[in-house]
Amino acid sequence: MPSQIELYEEMSLLSSRMAEAARASDWDSLIQLERSITGLRNTLMEAPDDSNAPAPDLARKRSLIQRILDDDAEVRRHTEPWMEHLRRFLGGSTRHRDVLKA
Repeated sequence: MPSQIELYEEMSLLSSRMAEAARASDWDSLIQLERSITGLRNTLMEAPDDSNAPAPDLARKRSLIQRILDDDAEVRRHTEPWMEHLRRFLGGSTRHRDVLKA
């Protein structure tokens, strides 16, 4: 089983690719990458505790987590407006169907 630091490094690489996909509005790639990160997260939950790791390793882990969080914020900056547009579109369709039913 990979170490926690190795899992975080892989997650960081994938989250960076997710941010790139979000900037390019490449939703299919974004979904696939998110699935990969979910798998890594699940593996991470099973990884042995490393709270007694050397200070440099813990500092690296913190840095990776911060990069993942920064990438997540970038993804949200691009996906939230699209999701809001989709909500309005679907909401409008529902209202339109309700009017037609009436």
